[in-house]
Amino acid sequence: MTKDKALEELFLAHKPHFSDGDDFMASLTKRLDAVEYIKQHQEATIRRYKMAMVAAFVLGIISGAVTIAYVLSAPADVPLFNFQVQTGFLLWMTEHSRLIATTVLSLLMTLGIISIVSNVHDILQMRVRLETM
Repeated sequence: MTKDKALEELFLAHKPHFSDGDDFMASLTKRLDAVEYIKQHQEATIRRYKMAMVAAFVLGIISGAVTIAYVLSAPADVPLFNFQVQTGFLLWMTEHSRLIATTVLSLLMTLGIISIVSNVHDILQMRVRLETM
């Protein structure tokens, strides 16, 4: 109880002095400049993220088109890859290489689309947070 009284007396005894001097304005201007610098830096970072996303998207479209063109241009009765074996699991993989390649490509494209959507969502959230500052 005495600690609370001592603390209360300490706060009551303290009388802060506010001045309208040039020091306050200089300090305020310095802080506002720092906030503006951070805002510009975040906007530049978002721009870089957007450009990286566009580059990744274009690269994914090009590599996907080349891969699909290769898969579709090869003859249907010739396997895409061959292990030069006639027994076991590797023979099964050779016989079903087209289906395996198509499945892997579909999974990779799905993962890519999910990744792009997630990154765009993160960028939009960063922009909203930046605007609320």
